[in-house]
Amino acid sequence: MNQTLSPERVRADVAELLGCDPAAIAPDDDLVDLGLDSVRIMTLVERWRAAGASTLEFPDLAEQPELGHWTALLTGAAA
Repeated sequence: MNQTLSPERVRADVAELLGCDPAAIAPDDDLVDLGLDSVRIMTLVERWRAAGASTLEFPDLAEQPELGHWTALLTGAAA
């Protein structure tokens, strides 16, 4: 979706909002179960839109809240 977003950036942004070490998040972890709520997901949507993922929408993330899915969606790479 965007070449300026890296897998490391996606992981770091998610970890920042969860208040945890980026290495603590597995690609298949359910981020909602880890504490990411809809307000934080919208924060990420806005942050990543500003970074160039202009077509990103809330359902793109909310329907499959896993780091691996988000990374592939945003960067085309594995988490």
